[in-house]
Amino acid sequence: MRTLAITWQRFVDANKKTCDRCGLTRINLGRAVKKLDQLLESSDIKTKLEEREIDLKAFSNNPSESNKIWIADKPIEYWLEANVASSQCCSFCGESQCRTLEVGNEVFETIPEELIIKAGLKAASGMKVSSASSKADSGTPNCCS
Repeated sequence: MRTLAITWQRFVDANKKTCDRCGLTRINLGRAVKKLDQLLESSDIKTKLEEREIDLKAFSNNPSESNKIWIADKPIEYWLEANVASSQCCSFCGESQCRTLEVGNEVFETIPEELIIKAGLKAASGMKVSSASSKADSGTPNCCS
């Protein structure tokens, strides 16, 4: 079974709390991972979610590192052909300009479940192509492996 690695990081305070924006992304990410596992079951691909925390110092130096998702070692914006932007978040994050994602003409402060699934499926599709091409390169026809 192959693994589709998904990593998410966000700012947490000394009490292990995070802002609403990151909290909602976490909920969406949990739902998306469950759906991706169902959708990819027949492809012999299983997701593996890793959650990372950044502290106040790291957040203060670069707020756009919070609420960041990587899928197959690439940022989610790569898979979605999106841009990273920012907007003021909330009192929890102070006056920081926190990470947003621009997809087309839409700006997302919280990463929606649907976008995570879309990015995950694109990444998994690349895994299938890589697997098929490596079989073809080995001289074994895809139909016989």
